[in-house]
Amino acid sequence: MEKRFDKIIDRRNTNSYKWDVKENELPMFVADMDFEVAPSITKTLSERISHPIFGYSTMPDSWHESYHFFFKERYGWEIEKDNLLFSLGIIPTISTSVRAFTDEGDEIIVFTPVYHVFFHSIENNKRKVIKSPLKYENGHYSIDWVDFENKISSPKCKMLILCNPHNPCGRIWNKDELERIGNLCKKHNILVISDEVHGPITRPGKEYVPFASVNDTNKEISIIALAPTKAWNIAGIQTSAAYAYNKEIRNKLEFALNADEVMEGNVFSYLIPKACFIDGIEWLDEMREYVYSNIETVKKYIEENIPSLSVSEIDATYLMWIDISKISKNDEDFCSFMRETTGLYVSKGSTFGEEGKGFFRLNVACQRSVLLDGLNRLKKAVDNYKE
Repeated sequence: MEKRFDKIIDRRNTNSYKWDVKENELPMFVADMDFEVAPSITKTLSERISHPIFGYSTMPDSWHESYHFFFKERYGWEIEKDNLLFSLGIIPTISTSVRAFTDEGDEIIVFTPVYHVFFHSIENNKRKVIKSPLKYENGHYSIDWVDFENKISSPKCKMLILCNPHNPCGRIWNKDELERIGNLCKKHNILVISDEVHGPITRPGKEYVPFASVNDTNKEISIIALAPTKAWNIAGIQTSAAYAYNKEIRNKLEFALNADEVMEGNVFSYLIPKACFIDGIEWLDEMREYVYSNIETVKKYIEENIPSLSVSEIDATYLMWIDISKISKNDEDFCSFMRETTGLYVSKGSTFGEEGKGFFRLNVACQRSVLLDGLNRLKKAVDNYKE
């Protein structure tokens, strides 16, 4: 297992968004792993490529069966075939849902700091972002329930975009929290769009809770965006699913996805879920072991060598949330300084909202040798930085 994930893959000059950087730079920002994909994925794609025609494709039964198998086996959640819709991606599903279920000027709430593209999906469609800042204490994030209910009680607030598990802070929302979110959203007639693309990437021994698996209330008021793309490192292959149990919501969503022309996949989109959800589980679990070993390496290194920084609790994703507030409140200035002087390229915390100031996000889904290089660059930056 170690050898598989320690293998260096040269991604420069491959049109890689992550690695389109200067020669001396080390990119550890965007949520894209540097690991070779699961053998089942390579095998599936190679077999399909061996056939020399790539025409219009129909969806095989294995597409639905793969989602059903994985989520039932892993989380005890039954995904009914008729309630699952194909979409080209998580963000297309979210943006389409914003347009379909809200009107211009409506308010959409998010827990911040949060994945910044949520802001784009809201603002680009002329809706208003409403932030419910998470409470931060001793490295732990929690929901401010009073603030949340106050804001969703507004007659203009129509939707919650939930990140489950949460990016960037790595929180797994537990069953009680998800139930409480569902009850409050039902009370105030709020539709929940739950982005669960990071769900399979959790600390070994822990699993996330799908929002719709909690109870009938959560099923009835939500759309769940699912995909194998993040956990199996295939973001370059456009494939995802939208689960909607409520028939009225599902019919409206299906019409909107069709209208936006994001319901037709390519010859690879329909085949990939089986290669991941059924045939790629061993790789997934090995990856989780390796990534969380990396996370422990980072925590120990910072504790022993850079005590002015601190690491937030993390039980999901491969993205670490680093608190630099003791050395700088200006994360943009520090991250720019670090990139310019050491080449280490991370995501500045303020990208994820005002509440991210004084943090940065670090992608640790890389080879151990690359990680140690990054940590040494981080120490050099901290040692030389003056606000």
